[in-house]
Amino acid sequence: MMITDRSRPEAQTRVPVVDELARLLADTYTLYLKTQGYHWNVRGPHFRSLHLMFEEQYEELRDAVDEIAERIRARGALAPGSYREMARLTVVSDEEGAPEAMEMVNRLVEANEVVLEAARAVVRVAEELGDAASLDLATRRIAVHEKVVWMLRATASAG
Repeated sequence: MMITDRSRPEAQTRVPVVDELARLLADTYTLYLKTQGYHWNVRGPHFRSLHLMFEEQYEELRDAVDEIAERIRARGALAPGSYREMARLTVVSDEEGAPEAMEMVNRLVEANEVVLEAARAVVRVAEELGDAASLDLATRRIAVHEKVVWMLRATASAG
């Protein structure tokens, strides 16, 4: 559970959406790290196209992390801000090393699907609470990750 200012009357209804936003933040941040690591370490015949695609993706994720964290703060809670907190909250798998290029693509499909589920969880709670701003943020994240999954799958089938 995230820290909220319980002296404010809306704090009791804010916690569920903040918890889901925190998970979305942690999953997005972990995906950002994974994607950037793949960008640095990709190799093979598809190097250039994957290197550039991964760069586009991690730059978009970098901006998303900031937007999600700011939404948590706007709801009166503290955003997770350490590796330890991110690791505790995320469902995206961490890894070391660098798999082969097409395995990177497949793992990014899986990780983006995890983030999609986290965004969908935000949508469910935000709808219940009438939190239009969190709902909008999560809906936009869903659209981004659905497109990324589509692009990654198309790349994997071509590779």
